[in-house]
Amino acid sequence: MALRTCRVSCCDLQGVEHEIEVTADTLYEAVAQGLRVFRANEWVNEIGHGRTIINVKVRQPEVEHKVQVGDFENWLTAYPRSPAEMSLKNRIRELLKK
Repeated sequence: MALRTCRVSCCDLQGVEHEIEVTADTLYEAVAQGLRVFRANEWVNEIGHGRTIINVKVRQPEVEHKVQVGDFENWLTAYPRSPAEMSLKNRIRELLKK
């Protein structure tokens, strides 16, 4: 997969929108990087789970994706369907730990 520059944004539980630029191989890697930074930043109030929407806008070519945090977390905990998916999920879990 090719690295792509993405703008990741979401609203915290107080309704304040936050945005960060990341470089990622996959949509879920971009979501994980955004969540990691938002959750570690003292300016960001708590980010919800479940139906909270994470927006990912890829720059080149410009495409926008919306992912619910609950769907992302369910995918991450589901049994991997291939060795490549297992590797991706392990890499994303490591990103979230940082």
